[in-house]
Amino acid sequence: MKRFSILVTLTVILMSLLCSAGLALAEEQASSPPSSPAVEQVPPVPAAPLKIDSGDTAWMIVATAFVMLMTLPGLALFYGGMTKGKNVLNTLSMSFVAYAIVSVLWVLYGYSLAFNTDVGGIIGSPSKLFLSGIGVGSISDLAKTIPEFIFVVYQLTFAAITVALASGSYVERMKFSAWVLFSILWLTFTYLPIAHWVWGNGFLAKWGALDFAGGTVVHINAGVAGLVGALILGKRKDPTYKPNNLPFVVIGAGLLWFGWFGFNAGSALTSGGLAGAAFINTNTATAMAAAAWMFTEWIHAKKPTVLGLASGAVGGLVAITPAAGFVNITGAIVIGLVAGIVPYFAVAKLKPKLGYDDALDAFGVHGVGGTLGALLTGFFADPAINDAGKGVFYGNTRQFVIQVIAVAVTIAYTAITTFIIFKIIKTVVGIRVDAEEELTGLDETEHGERAYNL
Repeated sequence: MKRFSILVTLTVILMSLLCSAGLALAEEQASSPPSSPAVEQVPPVPAAPLKIDSGDTAWMIVATAFVMLMTLPGLALFYGGMTKGKNVLNTLSMSFVAYAIVSVLWVLYGYSLAFNTDVGGIIGSPSKLFLSGIGVGSISDLAKTIPEFIFVVYQLTFAAITVALASGSYVERMKFSAWVLFSILWLTFTYLPIAHWVWGNGFLAKWGALDFAGGTVVHINAGVAGLVGALILGKRKDPTYKPNNLPFVVIGAGLLWFGWFGFNAGSALTSGGLAGAAFINTNTATAMAAAAWMFTEWIHAKKPTVLGLASGAVGGLVAITPAAGFVNITGAIVIGLVAGIVPYFAVAKLKPKLGYDDALDAFGVHGVGGTLGALLTGFFADPAINDAGKGVFYGNTRQFVIQVIAVAVTIAYTAITTFIIFKIIKTVVGIRVDAEEELTGLDETEHGERAYNL
């Protein structure tokens, strides 16, 4: 308890310092001298009315379905195959129920609070609760060529998989009722604000933070939540690693890789060249990371495991996510290489040394990989790919500073809110099954079922 009190105190101090730095950055931008006025004032050209494009709409419907596939069955199989046989159904159910819960809450209030009109840089306006005012012809200013209904569902799939990702740290000892309550509270008080700050024209977006498809919003967010929750839950009674079905892991990783094209290329929100750049960057970085993890493990542990190959691929997918629509192919290769090496050592060396029980390495892969990707975006963002971003290697050293601030704000806010949410859940329903239930297995004790009836 003392360690967590110290953690909360430090993160509050860090948040204060970061906010001060951000305000200073904003003031500097505001105080920069205006450009010289033109000799002749030309009246502004009125903006063209927003119009739904059938090609963009068709692609975004497909991309949305791809991202849904990432949670069910992709992540469910990937995580489910890594757990012990007596807990596989419980692990699958955590992804399944997270998708169901988020799907309902998103249309009730999630979309409005994350993506509606900005209120003070912190949260979206509640005017679109229950999707009020959105019709078949509605278009969001954030996605100017597709029906707003499609944008709503596309962003829903991101929220759902982010919640589900955190479960990888909690499996094999968390009450199912606690997980259900966590999904509701964490979506509401952690995911929605951060999604708005970065993608909904909130304060991090206004400062210039770059996150194409979810380095901060999805992966750092879920990874840090996983670490904090794992520390509060404590170690499993039997922390030995006994994957029940490695073919499930490979199938799940393959489905994640496939679905991630919708995740990253879809984040262009059009079917044009930017989507193409994000697509090839995603595939290249993922392949590079899978190979890098394999060779690193081969050298370090003397054998190239299939689990390592799959984990490396996911690490590459994670790291390229914030950079996919900002970097060129060289940047993608470097990011993939780093993502195959650093997360490997986070899992193989850092976790055992520090002694935390991140069961399926949600923090080691998503937290560490997402941080690497977000920071490297600050170096490799190429204005020739996307004129919205220019990194250190293209003459903008400030971008890396902004990326550091965005990463640190996300880590601090997620750590604090996740800690508070777990303490609330512990008071209301408890967070951990008892020792006997854990040793029996959560499939039987939580669901009254078995995955394998032999």
